[in-house]
Amino acid sequence: MSYQWNYGDILNAVDEITPGDRPALIHGDRVISHEAFVTRTNNLAQNLLQNGAEPGDKIAFYMRNCPEYSEGIAAAFKASLTHVNVNYRYIEHELIYLLDNSDATVVMYHSEFEPFIEHIHERLPKVKQWIEVEEGHTHSESEDSYYEELVGMGDGSRVDVKHSPDDLLFIYTGGTTGIPKGVMWRHDDLFQVMGGGGNPRLGIPPCVDLEELIERLKVRPATVNLPLPPIMHGTGLLSAMGAMSTGGTCITLASRSFEPELALENIDRHKVTAVTIVGDAFARPILEALDANPGKYDISSVFAISSSGVMWTREVKAGLLTHNENMLLVDGFSSSEAIGLGSSIMTKDEEVEVAKFTLGTRCKVFTEEGVEVRPGTNEPGMVAVTGFLPIGYYKDQEKTNKTFKVIDGVRYSIPGDWVQVEKDGSLTLLGRGSNCINTAGEKVFPEEVEEALKFHSAVADALVVGVADPKWGQAITAVVKLNPGFELDEIEMHDFTRQHLAGYKIPKHIFQKDDLNRAPNGKPDYQSIREFAETQLARGH
Repeated sequence: MSYQWNYGDILNAVDEITPGDRPALIHGDRVISHEAFVTRTNNLAQNLLQNGAEPGDKIAFYMRNCPEYSEGIAAAFKASLTHVNVNYRYIEHELIYLLDNSDATVVMYHSEFEPFIEHIHERLPKVKQWIEVEEGHTHSESEDSYYEELVGMGDGSRVDVKHSPDDLLFIYTGGTTGIPKGVMWRHDDLFQVMGGGGNPRLGIPPCVDLEELIERLKVRPATVNLPLPPIMHGTGLLSAMGAMSTGGTCITLASRSFEPELALENIDRHKVTAVTIVGDAFARPILEALDANPGKYDISSVFAISSSGVMWTREVKAGLLTHNENMLLVDGFSSSEAIGLGSSIMTKDEEVEVAKFTLGTRCKVFTEEGVEVRPGTNEPGMVAVTGFLPIGYYKDQEKTNKTFKVIDGVRYSIPGDWVQVEKDGSLTLLGRGSNCINTAGEKVFPEEVEEALKFHSAVADALVVGVADPKWGQAITAVVKLNPGFELDEIEMHDFTRQHLAGYKIPKHIFQKDDLNRAPNGKPDYQSIREFAETQLARGH
């Protein structure tokens, strides 16, 4: 039987070998050494348990990127608590649903969200600990336990908890109607699918056990990770976890919105080795800042820039390589439910086509009938991955059965991405079968936006598509059919949808069309609507 991994065990072992003066977390001018990181996370884990949490309980993180988020994740692993990510852009009903659905008993939240918490906490009786995080704030007379009190209370000794490979981590993601759904990952499966201490892209095999991992880390140069997307998304979360579980450094930007110049300043100042992004929404502004300021930022320390969730264009990649020709530019074709569907790596010596991926070693492509698609047949199919997979969706067996299927005796995760398999075995990505829109890494499903638009008295019908956009990857674009006697007021309609949708779900463009070309059975023709929207944009409407 192969070794069974647990992130709590890994962190405890890494704590023993990592130099205490090495920065563990950097956020603006704040630097938390690894020695302080160990003390603070051990104290937090201990106090979470002493205050009523039990191993297996769910701890939700309603936070922006900051050192406390990483510390909270580490403490959760050490205490065998289940991490639950909360999208801080959610509006009230989504927030309540997620916290209730996840059965969270502990919620850590940034002080900026305190008004929302104050409004909803009585509706969430399962939550026993509300922990407010405010940088530099060490005391309050409120009922909340302030974070700094918890991390400062104790002797920093290791928590006496028996960890299990079956300990869980939840990654909540959007559903087909906008309702969040929790993807359940066992620690062992997640660590294994992330390489098991090795790196399949570089030909480094996984470690056979914890002892071998520690021996490798003793001689391996320390990583300095800069996750630019929110840690509350899977892409940023896994980057932060990668730094912590190797004794490296995790840097987060001290800004609420992405600032490319600030990212470059951090790369230069702290000699970042790995940058995590989500497509052109991050890569293009970075390239523009580099081009506009020749010689100002030194990015020679960067070994790899990795993107997941949204593809980024070849032209932007080529431009970045002019500023550091030794980088690997990696597109990861993955989702919260299926890590390792495919990858695309571009270097100065090897360019790649946009939407072209190499099929993962554990992947196949199937038709809707479960028939494997052969290379070069021009037949579209859905990409599927086997091997180390999530258990399923938390408390939703119906959705689990739709995504995780057994074909010829093998269990696969099939998240719904349609591809075409070329003669050489490479994949051309066609899109998500559910018409999911990916805007700057955020999943938005058309049905939810359409329903919000239909609440407006002027709207008789609405369809929503994603249109290619250089900044967002895809811009949410609505085409509406109006009731007789109404005229389109795009600004007023934007304001109206804010009452029903989180900000990132609001359409960037709204167009009017007398006929939405629905089929007689009411089925939408998204392709024709997208073409109409693209035509309107090209005309400058």
